[in-house]
Amino acid sequence: MNNKMSDSTMNNTVGIVGSRRHEPTHPSMCPGTSTDLASLFECPVCFDYVLPPIIQCQSGHLVCSNCRPKLSCCSTCRGPLGNIRNLAMEKVAETVTFPCRYQMNGCNVVLLHTEKPEHEDACEYRPYHCPCPGASCKWSGALDQVMGHLNQSHKTITTLQGEDIVFLATDINLAGAVDWVMMQSCFGHHFMLVLEKQEIDGRQHFFAIVQLIGSRKQAEHFTYRLELNGHRRRLTWEATPRSIHEGIASAIMNSDCLVFDSNIAQLFADNKNLGINVTIATV
Repeated sequence: MNNKMSDSTMNNTVGIVGSRRHEPTHPSMCPGTSTDLASLFECPVCFDYVLPPIIQCQSGHLVCSNCRPKLSCCSTCRGPLGNIRNLAMEKVAETVTFPCRYQMNGCNVVLLHTEKPEHEDACEYRPYHCPCPGASCKWSGALDQVMGHLNQSHKTITTLQGEDIVFLATDINLAGAVDWVMMQSCFGHHFMLVLEKQEIDGRQHFFAIVQLIGSRKQAEHFTYRLELNGHRRRLTWEATPRSIHEGIASAIMNSDCLVFDSNIAQLFADNKNLGINVTIATV
């Protein structure tokens, strides 16, 4: 991405140049006995937990399912890995509570092994990925580091202040897949506004969406409104902003955002520029 991060307050409107895009938990403290039992399930390679189905080597040593395909022999005894199920350990695992894998990041939740995958997929302490559209930036880090990353690595993203602004996408007739990105700062939070253009079945489609630089719980406290207005026409979309933890790919795939084609865009465009009124409100 070649975007700039800078503050702008003139008329709460700025032109954005598009850039081409490359194609249930248990929050209780774990008892000492359960902690001791959980330690028996630690993988000797990555120190994550070995969870059912549990496979042991011929000498009874365990390794997790993520590390096992990478090994040619047991990491403990160097013997053959084998394909022996340890049914006794699997039975014990049914009663043990395990800490979240993001415990070192601050998560204190403990859960049964059957609940770990769902929780960890949505855990607020999971590393956040760069929210900029496209696949060129591979950065990830803690939530409180996201804005620093954007300021440092995506300096051309413009920031507008206030809950009511105009997101002006310039030259919307650019060929191919294009992204327009802008930041909006209000209510003590930062929101990323994204307009994507994609070609689907030979037709150009636009997808506009707002995501919060924050957690899913924080996003639930806000709503956003996108509005195309002009030439005695109006097109609006209201929704809860996506957390950058969720990203926008699934929302765009399911059309869970403001969607319009190039014909609609031309109805509201002015000299190849498209203004989208953006309003953020608290719930």
